[in-house]
Amino acid sequence: MSPTESEIVDPRPLHERIAADLREQINAGDYPTGAAIPSTGRLKARFEASSATVQKALGLLKKEGLVVGRAGSSVQVREQRRQVMAPGRYSAPAVAGEPYRWIAEAEARGQSGRSQLLEVAEVVPPADVRGALGLGNNERAVLRKQILFLNDEPCELVKSYYPVELAQGTALMQKRRIQGGSPTLLAEAGFPPVQTLDRVSACIATQEQYEALHLPSDLPVLRTLRVVISRGGRVVEVTEMAKASHLYELQYGY
Repeated sequence: MSPTESEIVDPRPLHERIAADLREQINAGDYPTGAAIPSTGRLKARFEASSATVQKALGLLKKEGLVVGRAGSSVQVREQRRQVMAPGRYSAPAVAGEPYRWIAEAEARGQSGRSQLLEVAEVVPPADVRGALGLGNNERAVLRKQILFLNDEPCELVKSYYPVELAQGTALMQKRRIQGGSPTLLAEAGFPPVQTLDRVSACIATQEQYEALHLPSDLPVLRTLRVVISRGGRVVEVTEMAKASHLYELQYGY
């Protein structure tokens, strides 16, 4: 027999539940930058918790960089690091001579953006990537794996896959950054992106994502599977992107 709605109870430890509720209020703006989090006494009464449990919850938020303060003093909301990203702006080729649009957008916001290329190799992609590229079970694609940084902090782990026959003989096969990014290279090669399809999900971080993004705790990541389509409906790129969910939101239809 399935439990009724009134019988469903959050099984997480109380300090994690307290942190989750406060995190949501901070991200929603109920506690803006510089605002004091309610005192330990008030949080104890609100959540029917001990002082130690409340302090443990606040410790999680401090580790995530959302609040600052010490036990016995007021705990305040840090300057918000959570940012809204608009993925649709980055898929077009860069203006001639300019960097990848993601980096240009960061600079326009007064931030520094850069990428670190980790790997270029021919691999058998995950099943969902193979399906989007139209590959069989053991067929390979060209992988370009990199980390994107904002203000020298890891922002996004990116794995881009390309059909081998398309990538051969191009800079996609070389372990070096591409001026203007892959959209520019694909356009110059006669495969301009004409449509992108994004599938976004929240997932528990893999070990690779946890380490690459320097996640502070067991928080989910935002996983975007992007399919880039060129003329004639040809899929020319499939990219998996992972971002820390407590630091970034995605906005479409800007």
